[in-house]
Formats: sequence, structure tokens, C-alpha cells
Amino acid sequence: MKNTILIVDDAAFMRAMLKDMLLALDYVVIGEGRNGLEAVQLYKRLKPDLVTLDITMPEMDGIAALKEIKQLDPQAKIIMCSAMGQQKLVVDSIQAGAKDFLVKPFNKDRIADTLEKLF
Repeated sequence: MKNTILIVDDAAFMRAMLKDMLLALDYVVIGEGRNGLEAVQLYKRLKPDLVTLDITMPEMDGIAALKEIKQLDPQAKIIMCSAMGQQKLVVDSIQAGAKDFLVKPFNKDRIADTLEKLF
């Protein structure tokens, strides 16, 4: 069975770009969310194998969503995504339980390597 991934980002074009790369790498995109609140709700409902979470989003940011999802499921695999220059947020994410960090704009080879390590 193919691994399922939930993509959460407030920018539709970023979700689309990441989805295209994941599909090309033969993963199943099980759902998409626009903010941290949706991430938590979708995680509960869809039980994906992995979540990609943008850090900066409205309503609930990625780090808050990460912490909530980890409370629901300590085994959750979550990769944080953000633009360059947010080093402190990267550290906060890893300390909160993120498995890795992807820098935007996305690089297909880096995504492939990261997912290979996690699965």
C-alpha cells in the first residue's frame, strides 16, 4: 500500500506544487488543508502516514498544529515547511516533534530523500 500524505499550507499554489511533486514520487495525497485548525481536524479524520505543515498560517500556525497532532498521536510523522531565514522556527519545530524540515521553494530531490528516510 502506498503511503498517504496530508498537505497543509495557506497558499494554494504551494499545496499544488507540493502535491504534483508527491504524486510524481508515487505517494498518495489523502487531503489538503489551509491552516492549522484544518490540519488537526483532517489528521483526526484521515489518519495520514505523514503530514507536511507550513509554519506561518492564519487561525493556527504550524507549530501549534504540530503540538496538537503530536498530543493526539505521539507517533505522527510531520515535516515542517517554510521559507528561508526562519532558523528559530525550524529549531522550535524539531523540538516540538517534527521529523524534518523542508525549505520553500520545494526541491523534488530533497523531498524524495526526506520521505525515503521517514518511510
